[in-house]
Amino acid sequence: MSMNIKSAIDHCNGFRLFSAPLNTWSSDEVLTYYLKRKTVQYFPVVDSTQVGRAKIDDILTNCFAFNEEKYQLPVDFDWQSNPSSDLEWLILLHKFYYAVGLGIAYTATGDLRYVNKWMQLTSAWINSVPVDFLSSDVTGRRIQNWIFAHYYFVTLKPTGFVNADFYNQFLTSLHEQVNYLCENLTPARNHRTLELYAIFLAAVVFPELEGADKWLTFATEELNKNMQTDLLPDGVHCELSTDYHHIVLRNFLGVRRLALMNDIYLPAEIDANIKKALQFSLYIHKPDGSIPALSDGDSTNFLYLLQQGYELYNCEEMLYAATKGKQGRVPQARCKGFAASGYYIQRSGWGQGREAYIDERYLVFDCGPLGAGNHGHFDLLSFEMAAYGQSLVIDPGRYTYDESGEYNWRVKFRSTCYHNTVQVDAKNQTRYELHKNKFKIKGAAPDFQLKAFVSRAECDYLHGVAHSHEYPVVHERKVLFINGEYWVICDVLRATEIHDYKLLFHLSPAAQNQVSASSDQHCIRLDSPHLILTQPLDSACSLAVGQGYVSPTYGVKQAAPIVSFSRQAADYCFITVLYPYKQERPKLAASLIAITCDGGPCAATQAIGLSISLTRKNVSSHDLVFFSHEAGKEFSIGQLNTKEPFMWHRRDASGDTLMNSENYGY
Repeated sequence: MSMNIKSAIDHCNGFRLFSAPLNTWSSDEVLTYYLKRKTVQYFPVVDSTQVGRAKIDDILTNCFAFNEEKYQLPVDFDWQSNPSSDLEWLILLHKFYYAVGLGIAYTATGDLRYVNKWMQLTSAWINSVPVDFLSSDVTGRRIQNWIFAHYYFVTLKPTGFVNADFYNQFLTSLHEQVNYLCENLTPARNHRTLELYAIFLAAVVFPELEGADKWLTFATEELNKNMQTDLLPDGVHCELSTDYHHIVLRNFLGVRRLALMNDIYLPAEIDANIKKALQFSLYIHKPDGSIPALSDGDSTNFLYLLQQGYELYNCEEMLYAATKGKQGRVPQARCKGFAASGYYIQRSGWGQGREAYIDERYLVFDCGPLGAGNHGHFDLLSFEMAAYGQSLVIDPGRYTYDESGEYNWRVKFRSTCYHNTVQVDAKNQTRYELHKNKFKIKGAAPDFQLKAFVSRAECDYLHGVAHSHEYPVVHERKVLFINGEYWVICDVLRATEIHDYKLLFHLSPAAQNQVSASSDQHCIRLDSPHLILTQPLDSACSLAVGQGYVSPTYGVKQAAPIVSFSRQAADYCFITVLYPYKQERPKLAASLIAITCDGGPCAATQAIGLSISLTRKNVSSHDLVFFSHEAGKEFSIGQLNTKEPFMWHRRDASGDTLMNSENYGY
């Protein structure tokens, strides 16, 4: 901390609450001033999951519900006692989201019960909780929510029922909490961002408080530094959680909007970094408007942030995504890679053709680092896939941070087996062990390499490599997106000794009890709602449909099937067709094709190919798909010879070529 801010805090702690002239006013005069003041512009940020009317009305009787756990607390409850085994429950109690909900309810109804409850709970907290209780990020979020509640009770709809003595107590505590936060900032990452936003917000909304000018300078300087350290060169937040990326972005946008509304200067670097973070938001959103819950976080809709981005920077592409194609300009890129974070998105289009925006196909692939902090999941080379407005192969999310109880769901949702990748020997890609009654990462993150990211009109291709330090196996995953219609995923495993390989696909809750399997002499097929999944038949490979869960939001888990293909081998190659469809189920069959090299047949770990027969709306076609696993080597597929890493040909029922891949050497 700079000496300037430290000396300002010392001065404030030892002397007065207000700068002149408010420092000479009575409590009644101060309240009257704030009820009438029009010089400061600000806005609330509302968490819709915490402010529903039923939930807020329960709080009128001290019935609090957080994270799917509801408790009736006594009138004079102990703020430092947690009725839940999950610390997150107590944290939410102290973050005061419900204060904003009380303000919204009062604004809508004029019912004074909401005013009285706001004053009662706020005063009770001030009188019974030390300022350093729980972590600094809780303080930061509470400051924000207190100010957002203030917006409704004092600024938007001033009420004569706010007590002047309470209001003085409220501002005194707010002043103390902001000063405390300045001295006790979290060192880095998303918690630091929200704490700095809280300081900036307090400085803007209450410039009359002693030291507010120093808060503003301090928060602006530190936020600029925070952006430089926490956003990777591709604009993605360093924790590599899609949800936390947007929470951080929301704070950055909040600062930017406040500065614009109140004519406050911000360095140009802040705008440049916000724009980069918005670019990731634009592409990571699925066609239905939600984000995949990669690493810790929820599957949430943050399109309103893109709307704010458009309003700030006049970017028509942001407007297009924010409105799901109703306004704005189509984004320039159909597929997009974010190299520093390792997230790569394949998309069939943006709804500008014959298909609706929501019906476009989408896949996000993870070939990057574990992420800073402790939010990364063990999911290298995993993916999520959506089509026709539904997520069909899903990253299960986080569910909980709580490790208590008979079963450790935190460990399960974070593990490799709860992601759409290949698990080796029932292990995680990174060592994760019990340490002092809590699981901790105790091993090195796996090595990774993206070998190709190619996007053309007819097909898109990804090739990533993972090498875990927990087992001597190299995993290569190749993802071929054919004509914007369907995917072929090729997983090559290489080792010198035999291992247990398990290829996993986590389906959606809509597929629960709806998955069926069938086979013929060439392939095995799984049918689930709006998705066909097929592999060439291998008598040594076992198929299972097990019970799993996905978590769309914290504390909620929904039953969903896990499809697994298991095989014992040293070197092995899984090849899987994933064909999504909207209504009418197509007929699909797949079989291996013979490939030769150096005058003889080659193994599937050298090269592999499929013949895929498709019948859609009584129109038949045949696709030939080929992957080479040995660079530079020439392979023969019937009359075709190629040295390309992959190839795709489509013929009609008469054998005439309809379309094919171009030369994709890399």
